[in-house]
Amino acid sequence: MANQIQQLHFLFVPLMSQSHLIPFTEMAKLLAHHGMSVTIVVTPVNALRYNKLIDYAKNLNLNIKFLSLRFPCPEVGLPDGCENLDSLPSPDLTQKFFEASNMVQKPLEKWLGELESESLPDCIVSDVCFPWTSDVALHFKIPRIVFQTVSCFTLACSHSIDCHRIIESITSPKPFLVPDMPDNIEFTEAQLPITRSTTSDYMRDCMKKFKEAGLSADGVLVNSFEELESRYMKEYQKTMKNTWCIGPLFLANSINSEKYNKAPVHEHKYLKWLDSRKSSSVLYVCFGSLSSIQPQQLMEIGLGLEASNCSFIWAIRKDHLTYQLEKWLEEEKFEERIQGRGLIVQGWAPQVSILSHPSVGGFLTHCGWNSTLEGISAGKPMITWPMFAEQFFNEKLIVQVLKIGVRVGVEHENTQLRMENEKLRADNMRYREALGNTSCPNCGGPTAVGKLTFDEQHLILENTFLRDEIDRFSAIVAKYVGILW
Repeated sequence: MANQIQQLHFLFVPLMSQSHLIPFTEMAKLLAHHGMSVTIVVTPVNALRYNKLIDYAKNLNLNIKFLSLRFPCPEVGLPDGCENLDSLPSPDLTQKFFEASNMVQKPLEKWLGELESESLPDCIVSDVCFPWTSDVALHFKIPRIVFQTVSCFTLACSHSIDCHRIIESITSPKPFLVPDMPDNIEFTEAQLPITRSTTSDYMRDCMKKFKEAGLSADGVLVNSFEELESRYMKEYQKTMKNTWCIGPLFLANSINSEKYNKAPVHEHKYLKWLDSRKSSSVLYVCFGSLSSIQPQQLMEIGLGLEASNCSFIWAIRKDHLTYQLEKWLEEEKFEERIQGRGLIVQGWAPQVSILSHPSVGGFLTHCGWNSTLEGISAGKPMITWPMFAEQFFNEKLIVQVLKIGVRVGVEHENTQLRMENEKLRADNMRYREALGNTSCPNCGGPTAVGKLTFDEQHLILENTFLRDEIDRFSAIVAKYVGILW
């Protein structure tokens, strides 16, 4: 029996986006540590990002391999090298990116067809964004499991909205109630990933196919843990019985994904700076790998952080460091003005290490699910600032359901927040302790190791000047976060 388990071969087909590639890779490491073989489908440009993982696997004799398939950028009109969602020069190219991703089906089928029958993978673990893997699995008679990189809360709410045809019935911008949920959950149409006015027919059709392919899978894996959202996991299991929570995956391995996916640029410098700060005194600010923020908006955020009088460490993506922003930073001497109280990380930030640091007391986040899990695992209160996709769902989970964060868009003072501060922090610690008590489904050991993170919120950044919003944000940081710390 042991030999049979060791011979199991998994084929991973992830979406070429960092928020998907990272948990897929963590899962590959977890399986490989238990003697299984994993092949990850990548593209040439994305393969270059895995050099450290390749070295890591070789050093530990892990059976992790990569199948590099050509990504057809020219055929769909994408610039050369745009093989990852975070490399697209414009969100308008997202449809072309998915068109190119779908064209990977034929070369994958060709590769599988050239294998001997006994060498075929025992299971395909597919991103939900690749419904065509259903046809591949059926053709080669291989079981297929879908991996969801979102929360059970998001899955349950999305399914209810779809089944009750809520989007088709919306007639006003007022909030609507999501039917059949354990809590009274409300959204506006503008907060949904799919809307009638802003989503193309192509992407709506894609979402429909994603759901159909997910329901036809042999099972669903979710990067979450049952103690965090047990009611919503049970709700989703009414739709998809074979659903298993296996997260947070980044906690299952001793080397965090950022250690091999990106070079830890000046990591010791950032941690040394945090060492000099008081416990729970620093706000960590990061908006993820895909959020689109204009230079003027970033300037306003910087001014809000400065006006808050809180210590902060602010991660700014390289593609956000435009000439306009760099000129502003230099001419306004912004980094000099905040010296000793604030620190700017230009480029990739060692987020897990930062959130794990005892000096960090809160997390201003875009509410991406990976960041949310990292914040929760670290026991950090979050200020939520969602921008697109399912991020508004995550904000609702953080603020309303779990009650472990506050919204940037708060328009009036919560007089009960001070009295309930200890309850808020106790809830954070309770979820962190739940992680430590959760057994890994593969090895029976704890899934949590050490301290880790929290998440962020609302305001759709449509207008260029955010002075009013930043004033509110500054007040929240100065008042609410100051109370929490």
